[in-house]
Amino acid sequence: MNQAHGTVLKYGDNVDTDVIIPARYLNSFDAKELASHAMVDIDPTFTKRVKPGDIMVARKNFGCGSSREHAPLALKTAGISCIIADSFARIFYRNAINIGLSILECPEAAEAINEGDEVKVDFDSGIITDVTTNQTFQAVPFPPFMQELIAQGGLVNYVNQKGNK
Repeated sequence: MNQAHGTVLKYGDNVDTDVIIPARYLNSFDAKELASHAMVDIDPTFTKRVKPGDIMVARKNFGCGSSREHAPLALKTAGISCIIADSFARIFYRNAINIGLSILECPEAAEAINEGDEVKVDFDSGIITDVTTNQTFQAVPFPPFMQELIAQGGLVNYVNQKGNK
C-alpha cells in the first residue's frame, strides 16, 4: 500500500492510549471488538463515522500514556489507514509500525488539515495532499524496508514472509 486516500477525523494534543481504547475494554483480544470501542471516551461518534481508508489527523504527542499495543490495533481495525500528527509518543509509534498502521509526522499538515477534509498520502514520497484545500505538505517518508513492513501488515507478517523466501 503506497497510498492512502480518505476523509479526515481530527483530534488535538495529547490523545492518550486510554482514550484511544479505554482500559475497561482490554479484556478482549478480538480486534473487531476493540475497534468497536475505539475513541469512545473522547468521541462517542467515532465508530459510527469512520469508514475504511479514513485518515486520522492529530496534534502533539499522539498515543501518549500506557504502552498498550491495543491502541493502534483498534484504530487500524476500525478503518483508519493512516495517522498524521505533529508528533507521536515513541511507544505508540513503534506499536503502530509493528502492527502495520501507517503514521507520518508532519506538524504543518497536522495544523492545516481540518476535520472532514479529503486527504491523499503518497508514502513513497511523503507528500500529503489536502484535496479539499489543494494544499500539499512534505513529511519524511519511511525507508523502503519499513514501507514494505507496513504493507505486509506489520512486523510478524513481514518476518514470516521473509522467512519463507
